[in-house]
Amino acid sequence: MPGCFKKTLFALASLISFVSFMLIVVAMGIPKWMTGKILCKTGADLVNATDPELVKFIGEIYYGLFRGGKIRQCGLGGRRSKFTIFPHMVKKLNTGLHVMIIMFLCVAIFFSLVSFGFCILNAIKVPYRAINGPAGACLWNFLAGGFVVLAATSFMAAVKLHHLTERIANFRENVFRFVILEEHFEDCFWICVASATAHAVNLLLIAISGIHFPEIKTKTEEVNVTAEDIMY
Repeated sequence: MPGCFKKTLFALASLISFVSFMLIVVAMGIPKWMTGKILCKTGADLVNATDPELVKFIGEIYYGLFRGGKIRQCGLGGRRSKFTIFPHMVKKLNTGLHVMIIMFLCVAIFFSLVSFGFCILNAIKVPYRAINGPAGACLWNFLAGGFVVLAATSFMAAVKLHHLTERIANFRENVFRFVILEEHFEDCFWICVASATAHAVNLLLIAISGIHFPEIKTKTEEVNVTAEDIMY
């Protein structure tokens, strides 16, 4: 049986793995990975809008991995619309990269659950096989955190290098053209970053569990037995 200190560390690590699993699931479901402001350039150019008048042509956009929405401002008031990435819009995006982001997160979910199971196992007993012990728990946490990092990095590449926001903003816009004024990574993206950080904390906890702290020994007093004590 593992010691009380080791049990506590692995119990905490299992809790963190489960929280990481929940964070990834929530992040994938909420359409708030990116928000931004979009300018209806075609409308602004038609009326030669100056700085004070540009406000009438600045709308908003938000999106996640599966859906999103935007407010179009083309001089006639705001018009709200919602959209889904699958199955139509994904053809206009970098399909391979977008699917890879989702796959990375799905694999991270799987490894988070495996990590949760291994941490529970190590909190209950000392496994006979090394792969089932702390080494295995480290491996699954490393893989889970690594795939989350890959997903977050791929999403950043899609936004910054492949102009994901601009492509989504101009989807099925035959008359007006939109340009991106501002874009910000939102809560769901940072939730994924927090999930990767959680697995890094788990690696630290597992490393601490392997440290053998010196035992505190109490000094026993020596008993002097004399011949008189034996007689009595």
